[in-house]
Amino acid sequence: MKTRPFKAVVVLILSVCFLQCSALELWARTRVENICTVYGMKEIKLTGMGLVVGLDGTGDGGKNLPAIRSLAAALKHLNNPVVDLKDLSGANNVALVMIEATIPASGIRKGQKLDCFVSSMLGAKSLRGGRLLVAPVATPEIGNGIGAGLCSGAVILEDETSLATGKLFNGLVMERNFELPFIDRRTRSITLLVDRQHAGFHTASEVARVINSEFSFEAGNQALAIAQGPGRVFIRIPKQYMESPVEFVAAVMEVGIDRPHQQARVVINPKSQTVVVTGEVEISPVIISHKNLTVGVGNVEGGLPGGFVPLVDQQGQQSTQRLQQLVEALNQLRVPTEDVISIIREIHRSGKLHAEYDEH
Repeated sequence: MKTRPFKAVVVLILSVCFLQCSALELWARTRVENICTVYGMKEIKLTGMGLVVGLDGTGDGGKNLPAIRSLAAALKHLNNPVVDLKDLSGANNVALVMIEATIPASGIRKGQKLDCFVSSMLGAKSLRGGRLLVAPVATPEIGNGIGAGLCSGAVILEDETSLATGKLFNGLVMERNFELPFIDRRTRSITLLVDRQHAGFHTASEVARVINSEFSFEAGNQALAIAQGPGRVFIRIPKQYMESPVEFVAAVMEVGIDRPHQQARVVINPKSQTVVVTGEVEISPVIISHKNLTVGVGNVEGGLPGGFVPLVDQQGQQSTQRLQQLVEALNQLRVPTEDVISIIREIHRSGKLHAEYDEH
């Protein structure tokens, strides 16, 4: 009877350990859709020019000839031609604007609406209270002179500090269908593009491996996915899914991948004093003297002035270290963030930082 509590404790410990391991595995596992996109699915930019009218004397008409010409063309289209452009010299309630909109990567159908944005092109002081006359927008994918949709409506200022720009909520009505092709009909395949932050030969091969494992039955134990480069994976569509390719793509994007490789990266923003370091960033042995602080990392004998001891591995041996360890050590010494940024910047310049460095 005395052994039962011990057995219960052992079982409980094993259960907790199992749950912890399972949680770690789940945490480390991500879906393919989180690191890949399907080739062909892309946003499409639409642009155009138009006239915003109804402004309270804050337009760019009158002295700006392009705006006056555009207004004259609009009046002519409304069967009210202007004989002399001088007649419009006082039209300061009109502004010539650039129109922009974005078709989402999922595509769009005729009759659906999108938000669009307008920006003054000349000297308009404010677009407050204005309305955009009906204006077409187009994209190079369609061709010159062929509109993708029509924009019109009230201009809403999003930022009071930028009065020369505005937004039209659902102001664009599509006149054409945009169905973005994501299937190569000739080869009956799709292509996955690994995002820049995860692109690498290891990640591409791992994505191909997990997809082949997941669909081994449908493929008859043949390889469906082939890594064609660090950021590209070619996938043949199985016969079972030829009539429902969307279902196959959805299943592919749900496949889990364990610990995708990430490019070692350091991102620094001196203005906000933000430092982002991925766990894979390594630094070679180096000694740094900064102000009244001396820092030694890696193969450095003994301690150093300033109270900093060389970083070592778990066996007490000096080796290539993680930059994260250095940052943590500097934080423990209460080194100001601007000094930490300066130290990392100089490590990068010396060639001892083994990572992609991005300072903005």
